[in-house]
Amino acid sequence: MSRIFRLSGSVKRAPEIEAWFRNHSDELGAIAWQWFSVLRDCGDDVRELIHDRQPTACVGDVAFAYVDAFKAHVNIGFFCGADIPDPARLLEGSGKFMRHVKIKRESAIDAEALTKLIKVAYSDIKMRL
Repeated sequence: MSRIFRLSGSVKRAPEIEAWFRNHSDELGAIAWQWFSVLRDCGDDVRELIHDRQPTACVGDVAFAYVDAFKAHVNIGFFCGADIPDPARLLEGSGKFMRHVKIKRESAIDAEALTKLIKVAYSDIKMRL
């Protein structure tokens, strides 16, 4: 329960994040931006960087979530997703630690449940610190 993933170089607003979204200006990029904005708004201590070519949100230097846009879907990933409650059953994956939510163009997502999941992931990381 105390596993955390530290990344050096996170800042309040990273120019690389803005560049990433300029390069992903299609419909899926817009979906990724919508959810990255929710990550950013979790708290004043949220920092960001590009990690593994993905916009990543951190609490200080501890990563809690990322977004990525693919050809047919967007992922919102959670670094400690295996440990957080998911009553709406949005999370996918079977890794030891990480889980993600997949958003497809043609499928509706429960925005309220995903927003709650993001806030839980943020709170979970804060408790681990």
